[in-house]
Amino acid sequence: MAKQDLSKFRNIGIMAHIDAGKTTTTERVLYYTGVSHKIGEVHEGTATMDWMEQEQERGITITSAATTCFWKRNNVEHRINIIDTPGHVDFTMEVERSLRVLDGAVAVFDGVAGVEPQSETVWRQADKYGVPRICFINKLDRAGASFDRSFQSIIDRLGANPVALQIPIGLEDQFKGVVDLITMKGLIWNDESKGAEYETAEIPEELKGRAQEMRHKLLESVAEVDETLTERYLEDEGASFTEAEIRAALRKGTIEIKLIPVVTGSAFKNKGVQTLLDAVVDYLPSPLDIPPIEGVNPKTGE
Repeated sequence: MAKQDLSKFRNIGIMAHIDAGKTTTTERVLYYTGVSHKIGEVHEGTATMDWMEQEQERGITITSAATTCFWKRNNVEHRINIIDTPGHVDFTMEVERSLRVLDGAVAVFDGVAGVEPQSETVWRQADKYGVPRICFINKLDRAGASFDRSFQSIIDRLGANPVALQIPIGLEDQFKGVVDLITMKGLIWNDESKGAEYETAEIPEELKGRAQEMRHKLLESVAEVDETLTERYLEDEGASFTEAEIRAALRKGTIEIKLIPVVTGSAFKNKGVQTLLDAVVDYLPSPLDIPPIEGVNPKTGE
């Protein structure tokens, strides 16, 4: 049997409050990774991950469903094993069972509501089991959406240390794409290709000041988690940091749960899913990054 390179594996869960767009996000992941060739929709009862009749009727996830997909990052293929967990408070134990076996998780938040009660509950469960996380602020196409308010709610309600890797270009029906704060480029999704394609663009003039401000916070955060960067940050405020160094420090901070990378988009409008997959590969741990579970031998007590 061929040996598998475990460093290219990601065993993750997708968790959220009900109706934050968790299953829709998973369906887009399956579509863009080629697992499904038609986008399943929760509201139509055609979501691949909601296979039970009761789930299709109600448009909610009741049981945790597992699937596998593959994603190429820098021409290297990674295997992503995904568990789509329920978002309804009645099925909290189903989420807890899943978190015990996961190496990492994606927390999906509604860009209008921000952190909601059930997302708070599953976040505490992830804290309990020491699960590294990244966040996806979803639904930025919706009326009343606010990236800043949702981002702040992660700090206020979860006591977390989120680090924005992107900021949105436009909001509500004007939402077009994101500014990547690592590369300092705009990413604009193509509606005609169902979001399968996006192009790189210059940062819009009106967002340049905000992008610089948020990048400064990003560089400050990575300098705090990586001692090798701290001294250089004090000298030049991160101006000399390379893209590879920033990503490596973000990965280190994520795995040690010292920071939480935040990306954004609208899964329903097919924007931001590929960059979410890139973040899963770049920052969430492989099985090799997770320390072995310690247990007690019931016979010897050791």
